[in-house]
Amino acid sequence: MSGIDILSPRDVFETLKGVDGRVVTTILDPWYNKGVGGTRDDYHSWLRRVVAESAKISDHIFVWGFPEIVHHVLDDLPEGVSLVAWLTWYYKNCPSVIRGWRSAQLTCLHLSHKGAKLYPEHFLNEVQLEKQRQGKLRYMPSPTSVLEVPMNIGWVGKKEQMGHPAQKPEKVIEPLILMTTQEGDLVLDPMCGAGTTGAVCRKLGRHVILSDESEHSVEVTRNRLGVDIASKEAATVAV
Repeated sequence: MSGIDILSPRDVFETLKGVDGRVVTTILDPWYNKGVGGTRDDYHSWLRRVVAESAKISDHIFVWGFPEIVHHVLDDLPEGVSLVAWLTWYYKNCPSVIRGWRSAQLTCLHLSHKGAKLYPEHFLNEVQLEKQRQGKLRYMPSPTSVLEVPMNIGWVGKKEQMGHPAQKPEKVIEPLILMTTQEGDLVLDPMCGAGTTGAVCRKLGRHVILSDESEHSVEVTRNRLGVDIASKEAATVAV
């Protein structure tokens, strides 16, 4: 089963507690507590709470953020959840807004429950797939933990740009979905921003639930994907 459900604007905890069923993969891309989206003194504990609630319903969890911030999640992981990989999105085209070192990376923590399935075979090329079918593939190659993809800025990724200040390119989200899900699996993005997770899931044939506390983000996502807000306005989402 594949499809897109966009919920009306709501708090991330309302979304997470309202999912009635099991999610294969949850994408968490909160604001980074550096101005855009506001700041809060309890950001680290708040983010750990978001991860803990996500772990109750998800096999895999991806958490985005600057490395100096997001690493605090690892200080207190939910029971049964461990770090699978520390991923780095490396981009060289970030415009310089301050004097000094120019940022060129973001971190994405891949967390999962023991036994959660991975699908490195989704990254095989045609030659490797044929060898696999013939039983001649000697080892399963996997993608690296560094995602080298330019930012959507200027003429780069212009067709994807939705005006969101922290929008990710689809090529950054796609490997996360490919590694952890199969066609028809359920993906959740409770901080959907510009709807990039939804665009990727539609392309890959995954079922996705999208929400955000920002009315603007929900509207941008709805317009981008051409999907109306789900008719069920109750917090519970049956999966």
